[in-house]
Amino acid sequence: MIKSIFDYNFNNQKVIVRVDFNVPLTDNCEVSDDTRILAALPTINKIINDGGIPVIISHLGRPKGKRNDKYSLLPVANYLREKLKFNVIFANDCIGTKTLEQINEAKKGDIVLLENLRFYEEEEKNDENFAKLLSKNGDVFVNDAFGAAHRAHASTTGLPKLFDNKKFVGALMLKEINFLGNALKSPKRPFVSIIGGAKISSKIDIINNLLEKCDTIIIGGGMAFTFFKAMGLNIGKSLLEEDKIDVAKQLLEKAKSKKVNFLLPIDIVVGLEFKNDTTTKEVDFTMIPDDYMGLDIGQQTRNLFAKTINEAGTIIWNGPMGVFEMPNFALGTKFIAEAMAQATKNGTITIIGGGDSAAAVHQFNLNTAMSHISTGGGASLEFLEGKILPGIGILEQ
Repeated sequence: MIKSIFDYNFNNQKVIVRVDFNVPLTDNCEVSDDTRILAALPTINKIINDGGIPVIISHLGRPKGKRNDKYSLLPVANYLREKLKFNVIFANDCIGTKTLEQINEAKKGDIVLLENLRFYEEEEKNDENFAKLLSKNGDVFVNDAFGAAHRAHASTTGLPKLFDNKKFVGALMLKEINFLGNALKSPKRPFVSIIGGAKISSKIDIINNLLEKCDTIIIGGGMAFTFFKAMGLNIGKSLLEEDKIDVAKQLLEKAKSKKVNFLLPIDIVVGLEFKNDTTTKEVDFTMIPDDYMGLDIGQQTRNLFAKTINEAGTIIWNGPMGVFEMPNFALGTKFIAEAMAQATKNGTITIIGGGDSAAAVHQFNLNTAMSHISTGGGASLEFLEGKILPGIGILEQ
């Protein structure tokens, strides 16, 4: 059993909270996207309201085990202090005597934010001694960093080992487990998965797992062309993973044997070059010209996919339908996002599986129109593959 923060009162406890404050910073070292910070607030506020002191730990960027001010969490401390009006004590280290002194000086109502965990190479190496030093910073452990739950690092797996029955999931982690877990275990049907993105190789395990659970799988993005090639179709200059053609054939055969509705695009927006202002046309999926490449789904496909979305009970979406970073090829992805927003209004459970899909939904200002947007890119993928994430599994009591 995994306990959550709602199963415990943190009064008079110093609470080590592993969050995911790996946020983008501007050239002036200011937080440019506070999504991950805001996602951690329910857990932080619960601890403070209980009378506990949150001791927050996180990584930021890839400093490769060395102190580098470019990756300091000081801008996050400033954001918490200036924008969100918290009483923040920023520690210039995440372990050591000075850090412990600052934690011990904290009063109820304060937040202690420790410096970047990845300033130590021992963090990513899941070093036992480093975990022991981190454990000195508090009485209780909470993991609210779903985005890092697929990593077996010192702060996600080594540290909670040291807390026996005083380890919990935070509010965000609990929400992720409930939405993704319930969708896979007991979805409201019809259960539809939308899988897009450039390459089939990164989504093989997801598709295999979802073929055991879904009523319909919708395929879009660059990976569709490997499936077309597996069907013996011409794909012009479209993206192709030649070494995955046999895998695509196997997935098509599995879908047929499982009686899963496997929807591929029926028309394609193709271009002469991989650039926004290239010459384009819309063609049937069987008629892609030799000198063109597929860059987005066409109008008939958008309508077909939207109809399926409209009839769904639960939808999980991971991966864009086209090159949405280019405005001229963002229409398919936007259309899907809008269809999902409408489905949410109609009572469908809509889940965005992190990564590019989450970025797209934010880009189209539809992030508040979905039931749930996962904060974990790689973690979401592995969860949808059916894997037990190390950062979650270690919290079992």
